[in-house]
Amino acid sequence: MPFAPALQEAVLLRRYKRFLTDIRLPDGQELTVHCPNTGSMRNCGQPGDRVWVSLEHKPGRKLPGTWELVEVAPAQLACIHSARANRVIGAALAEGLIAPLADYPQQRAEVKLPELASRFDFLLSGADQPDCVVEVKSVTLALGDGVGAFPDAVSQRGQKHLRELIEVVRAGRRACLLFCVMHSGISQVRPADEIDPEYGRLLREAAQAGVEVLAWSVWPEPDGLRVRGALPVSL
Repeated sequence: MPFAPALQEAVLLRRYKRFLTDIRLPDGQELTVHCPNTGSMRNCGQPGDRVWVSLEHKPGRKLPGTWELVEVAPAQLACIHSARANRVIGAALAEGLIAPLADYPQQRAEVKLPELASRFDFLLSGADQPDCVVEVKSVTLALGDGVGAFPDAVSQRGQKHLRELIEVVRAGRRACLLFCVMHSGISQVRPADEIDPEYGRLLREAAQAGVEVLAWSVWPEPDGLRVRGALPVSL
């Protein structure tokens, strides 16, 4: 999935007020761009790090661009634009690239089930098996030695999704929590119990209840995002 427009390299100066990021372009120009990530972004970007941004000067737009990638270590990149996870996973599902979910010919995004309050990222249907609800979570928290964890901050919303995925299974549907790992230094995923122990507890409860827990590697590069394959999940 290529970036459009093409990304431009810059230097990170600071992130502040959650959604604002100051950068310096190679010509010395300093800009404030949008940070499209609601999490803590722990271990993802320190002042002076190399970053890549999408710059678009559109009428009515408050900020001239969006922060997309950061170099977190030599030859390791992370995509901090969390909404990209749904887009690339949606494309991968449509192409049948996620093997455990490849048998469904129909896909709908942002689906609300009548019996539950939340919207889920995808509803897969049309196969000779129960419909499948898929909730996608973007993983960028690297803890070292290839280990990635989710969430990077206490997530009441994530806890709610897990409780509702359990209800989906109990109602006779298939349910899947899919970790989209957009960090080239992560080769396995686990719950971040040290950050949100309740999320870890609920994730294990969900897995025991029949919710499928998958992790898929999506390699971030300045020219685009590439789906690579399954990663192990340690519960």
